[in-house]
Amino acid sequence: MHCPFCKHEETRVVDSRLAAGGSEIRRRRECLACKARFSTIESGDFILPRVVKQDGSRVPFDEEKLRAGILKALEKRPVPTEAVDAEVARLIEKLRLAEEREIASSVIGEWVMAALARLDPVAYVRFASVYQRFEDLDAFRREIERLEGGPGERRRRSRPPVRGSGKPK
Repeated sequence: MHCPFCKHEETRVVDSRLAAGGSEIRRRRECLACKARFSTIESGDFILPRVVKQDGSRVPFDEEKLRAGILKALEKRPVPTEAVDAEVARLIEKLRLAEEREIASSVIGEWVMAALARLDPVAYVRFASVYQRFEDLDAFRREIERLEGGPGERRRRSRPPVRGSGKPK
């Protein structure tokens, strides 16, 4: 680690703490040459699966696109930013745990719908209307009735298959 002040190549770790819910390590360092102290944040570099879109194309997973879709559904809804951040982190962790090289965009869409159902029912219906391509008012009614049907209905819907590529291992 180079000192950001004098560029000396040797530093020592003075203190280490977990940060960001345990996904990062914050280290307090001291330069052995100039004695200046500074902090670093270290996190693992995880490779997330590629997303297989409906047309069969494959694209890298984009966290910002995921966040933007969720925020669009939640527009003008009373949901705290912390709750959105927690759901995005939960979805990314789910992707890591899937241990797949590729995952279908439809699987991610189902996970987002489950996350939105937990956050805000109006945002859930907004997202579902676009994601599932509702074509008339009856489709909205059916989805709202299903949502009002209770937690059993929602729970059944929120468990999409983990495998995204459709190919057996």
